[in-house]
Amino acid sequence: MDKQQNIAVLGGGSWATAIVKMLSENLENVGWYMRDSQSIEHIKENNHNPKYLSSAELDANRLDLSDEINETVSKYDTLIFAIPSAFLESELHKLSIPLENKIIFSAIKGIVPETGLIVGEHFNTQYNIPIENIGVITGPCHAEEVAMERLSYLTIACQDEKKAKKMATFLESWYINTKTSDDIIGTEYAAVLKNIYAVAAGIAHGLGYGDNFQAVLMSNAIREMKRFIRKVHKMKRNINNSAYLGDLLVTGYSTFSRNRHFGNMIGKGYTVKSAQLEMSMIAEGYYAAISAYKISMENKAKTPIIDAVFAILYEQKSPKKEFKKLTDKLD
Repeated sequence: MDKQQNIAVLGGGSWATAIVKMLSENLENVGWYMRDSQSIEHIKENNHNPKYLSSAELDANRLDLSDEINETVSKYDTLIFAIPSAFLESELHKLSIPLENKIIFSAIKGIVPETGLIVGEHFNTQYNIPIENIGVITGPCHAEEVAMERLSYLTIACQDEKKAKKMATFLESWYINTKTSDDIIGTEYAAVLKNIYAVAAGIAHGLGYGDNFQAVLMSNAIREMKRFIRKVHKMKRNINNSAYLGDLLVTGYSTFSRNRHFGNMIGKGYTVKSAQLEMSMIAEGYYAAISAYKISMENKAKTPIIDAVFAILYEQKSPKKEFKKLTDKLD
């Protein structure tokens, strides 16, 4: 393997930390941009991120850390973005370095609020990145289990198969299995939608619904996901593959799921604001719900679960009443 690849990760959270850990086990140098200069100094001295995945051991000697986004972008040809979608555009506005000649991989599981686009489409339309130079890194995979080196699976999607396979080799290890896909749009939408469905699963749990209902909710969610993705990007795909169904299940059921945790608080009676204040990490499903709802309306997709989550989060509808109505729409 070529250990001199020119790759940088942008973001300082748990998923960015997990990706840096995976890359640095295969590459001699990994660029890493994060805003927090204190965290950078801590990583250099202690070989772990003090704020996220602090149990994950990092080799600081292999990391080129910077709190200046232009410095990192100017030095690296392949950029992996792991910045929450709600803050992506504010970070990109800091750039004075053009992105047109870069290879962009998104590890962001959300929709950019400013444009209502998934991240790949955002880079393509707003920053003139050719679609063949855009890729997606998705699960089923939780950053916390990467930190513990538990067996995990990643899907690397790109229309250029060579780029997908190359990125896959840089991320795989004895505890990371990778596969590639050419369904860049479908896998990215699946990564967005599963967060909304995990919020729904959390709300159901908070309201006191049991495992039987959760099973019905998740089986309906995968069919709803299939209808939604087919409307926005029709191509041959197996929705039961790990990148779609697997990622949905781990996010909907796992105790590590921040979206499920967020939904659970909503179901227990927290307001959106109070739930967000209590959480230390971003629940992408909250931001995705409004954009996915609008896209669903525009494309006339049948999405009762997304509709219910939107009504609860953005129209302040009663979770109890909305889920009672939802139960009559599920089968």
